[in-house]
Amino acid sequence: MVNKSISFFGLLLAVLVIVVLQFCRTPPTSERPPVVLRSGDTLFHYTTDAWGAIVRGDTTQSKIRLLFTGHDFADGTDSILHLLQQYHIKGYFFFTGDFIRNFPTEVQAVVNGGHYVGCHSDHHLLYASWEKRDSLLINQASWQADLDSNYAALLPFGIHKASNSVFMAPYEWYNQTIANWCHAEGLTLINFTPGLITQADYTVPLDKNYRSSVEIVGRTLQQAQNGGLNGAFMLIHIGSSPARTNKLYWNLGTMIEELQRMGYRF
Repeated sequence: MVNKSISFFGLLLAVLVIVVLQFCRTPPTSERPPVVLRSGDTLFHYTTDAWGAIVRGDTTQSKIRLLFTGHDFADGTDSILHLLQQYHIKGYFFFTGDFIRNFPTEVQAVVNGGHYVGCHSDHHLLYASWEKRDSLLINQASWQADLDSNYAALLPFGIHKASNSVFMAPYEWYNQTIANWCHAEGLTLINFTPGLITQADYTVPLDKNYRSSVEIVGRTLQQAQNGGLNGAFMLIHIGSSPARTNKLYWNLGTMIEELQRMGYRF
């Protein structure tokens, strides 16, 4: 009878431990420990999120990658390309098919500048529910068709999936199913580094989540202290609504100079 009681309480304790561990596990939005890959004699260090998307480079090096997305607006193209040329920086641009068809001159300018150009979905689809991330709003067939159309729009610019397979999901929002589809399609899914707010440069004053350019730049420079932006993927929009009168790209040169003064390279 005593042995049975011990076994019962032992089983109960094991169940309680499992439950506690489930509640104490790392939230899915946090970064995972760095991953190291070897290509030839070169080691590549990067950090992924809970779904396997790469969200940061080597945190031991003071390097920042500038990422740009485009869908509705292209008003910052000239300013951004001028600054990148001035500071000898190559950026990573991700365009929707709609952007490519509506702004072919701007896309060609980015390509001519020698920057990376990748896909951002054809029609900027919302893949998953905002409220319940695991709930898909599309099926695999529609996802695949949209992706194929995005790459088809890039073909006239000499861009192919085989060489440009790094992918930025629309709204930077996805779940494990989307990540799995990307992996099966040979795409490398990436996202901006958690904690940054540069991607809020699309917001307008009436938005509840509005962030002014002054706030964005100030917060970014504060985060950069003591290597806080080492390996960061910094996302900026190539254009924004006319309702946003203080464009972040107008302050991009100042931010780059300050970050360079702090020892960062791009």
